[in-house]
Amino acid sequence: MNGILIYSREEAARNAFSVEKYKKYLGVSLMYEEETDFSLPADFVINRTDRYEIAEGFERRGIRVFNPSSLSRLANDKQACYKYMSENGVEIMPVDYKTPPLVMKPSFGKGGRGVELIKDFPVPEKAGYVYQKPASDLGRDLRVWLLGGKIIGAVLRESDCDFRANFCLGGRASPYRLNEREIRLIDKISSLIEYDYIGLDFVFHGGRAVFNEIEDAVGARMLYSLTETDIIKDYCEYIKRQMRGKI
Repeated sequence: MNGILIYSREEAARNAFSVEKYKKYLGVSLMYEEETDFSLPADFVINRTDRYEIAEGFERRGIRVFNPSSLSRLANDKQACYKYMSENGVEIMPVDYKTPPLVMKPSFGKGGRGVELIKDFPVPEKAGYVYQKPASDLGRDLRVWLLGGKIIGAVLRESDCDFRANFCLGGRASPYRLNEREIRLIDKISSLIEYDYIGLDFVFHGGRAVFNEIEDAVGARMLYSLTETDIIKDYCEYIKRQMRGKI
């Protein structure tokens, strides 16, 4: 099997541990996002960027891409994602919210970067941003990993000094046991999207989990640090099963 793994240069360096695992288990070649070459031969592509255009370019050639472009397009546009989920009966915190306090986040951002809690007027007016009512339980959120339609793990993230609980921003993390309502919510979201390996993020409002984001090129540092799950190995085995009989 001839596979291509795509990262930006920066993310490839930051995720060297993951890159080596993909190479070990799948024998893939690393291609940098900045040097994407759609003409290269490949049986499959693992797109670890936030650009759906990369997935689309290979899909046009009939090449299987993990995750598909439809998922990448939706996951990396928060405004579109909130609209889609809301229209399909998934609860979100209200958007187009203009009365402080509110959360202002770039529609195409990730990792908590560029997200601000606006506490008072005036509210900055910026194109390409989502203005959202904050959840009641600030500094507390939930990350759930899904692979091939199955829940693999869940981690609670908490922060005492920042309304964002992202692990990469210094939040602390602990394993989390999902309740029945949360499992039903995750199953509903899962049924609405086509994906291979993703993260689902939830905030807590009034003590209950509310959908927040889909993480397309989801990281796994928390899962590796808190559990025995080798999710990248599992993902590689999943890719092998998906490709079996197709080449």
